[in-house]
Parts: sequence; C-alpha cells; structure tokens
Amino acid sequence: MFRREPPLFANRTEAGRLLARPVQALGLRDPVVYALPRGGVPVAVEVAAALGAPLDLVLVRKLGAPGQPELAIGAVAEGVGTEPVLNAEIVAATGASEAYIAAARDREMAEIARRRARYMSGRAAVDPKGRTAVVIDDGLATGATARAALHALRRRGAARIVLAVPVAAAEALAAMQGEADEMVCLVKTKLFSGIGAFYRDFHQLSDAEVIAALASPEPPAQGRRVPRPGGRTG
Repeated sequence: MFRREPPLFANRTEAGRLLARPVQALGLRDPVVYALPRGGVPVAVEVAAALGAPLDLVLVRKLGAPGQPELAIGAVAEGVGTEPVLNAEIVAATGASEAYIAAARDREMAEIARRRARYMSGRAAVDPKGRTAVVIDDGLATGATARAALHALRRRGAARIVLAVPVAAAEALAAMQGEADEMVCLVKTKLFSGIGAFYRDFHQLSDAEVIAALASPEPPAQGRRVPRPGGRTG
C-alpha cells in the first residue's frame, strides 16, 4: 500500500491523520501504538486516537562509534535484557570492542530511563504481550532505530508488529522486510533527500512539546474520524 507521488505534509500532525486511514483499514485486534520520540510522537497521537488505542513510547538510542559519536554502530531499545542491534560492518570498520559496546549500551540505557521518566511522568509502560504493537515514526531514513524498536517489542511478547510511517526511503523499507509483520507507508521514494523534504514544518521537537502531546486526553474507545487525503473527514 504505497503511493509513489509524494505529497507535502503540512506537519507531523497532518501526516499522522493521513497515516491513520490505512492503519485503520488493517482491522487490528487489541492494538497498542508505540511512538519513536521525539518526531514520531505527534504522528502517533493521531493514529492512536483513530484506533481508540493506548499510546506509549518505545525509546531507542543509537550507539556512536569510537571517536565518531555521530556515526552509529547500532542502536539499543528499552527493555530488560534488550541487546543492541549492531551494524557488523561499521563495528568492524571502527574497531568498536565488546567492552566499548557494553559501556555505550549502559550509558544509553540510562538515558532511555531518564527520558521515559521525563516524558511519561511516572505512567506505567503498556505491556505489548499478546497484543498488536503499532510502531510509528515520522519517517524512515535508514531503519536502524526502527529495527531496534521492533526487536525490543518482539522480545516483550508482542503477538503482531506493524511498522507505520508517512514517508520512507525505498532501500530502508526493503531492508526492513521480515522485521515487521506488516508495513504501512504513504510515500516510498528512491531519490531520498531526507525526511524533512516531505514536510512544510519539520522543526526539531522540544521535550516540552513531546510531554504536551503525550498529556493529551485518552482517545475515545471507538476511535475518531480521520481526514481523507483531500482534507474531508470520513
């Protein structure tokens, strides 16, 4: 269910409303929506509201290479016993040792715990065991963080996993085949110039914006109507 003519989303909220329609069409049983913060949160708020599903976070942190913190050797997601998802080629090329990776993992897991406490204000995490986990981000560039999130939810017992994004690089989607039980994407592109190119407003969200979005009222049990691509609700 891909559209090749890329629309220009006004912002993440509009992208979420449009993404909600094909996700609703899947007829998911007992879904839980998990946002990848920060950018995935406003998208996920709309999908959760449309599904009438609880909204939670799946927190992921990349592991930077030795001496090159911006170069990811992999990523780690929250959860007891969660192991890093590593890029073996980059690990080998950068000489990252097992000790280095273990220390980086511990450091990022501490940051994940700090962010959950800040964003969720003490609210308990939603258990995905036996349920359908719908993982939402504002776009998929390489898929590294999304892959770590999917692995973490699978370990936590999710019965089915759906990855849903407004826009993604075709190569990233191809690489994610088999990671999720189903993928939903509105825009698939080969000439990927960055997620932000598909949004009029793609500002970096602040912690305060994330907290405010997550503090919005719980969605109604039957979900809500979402706009058709032309802007009308249906």
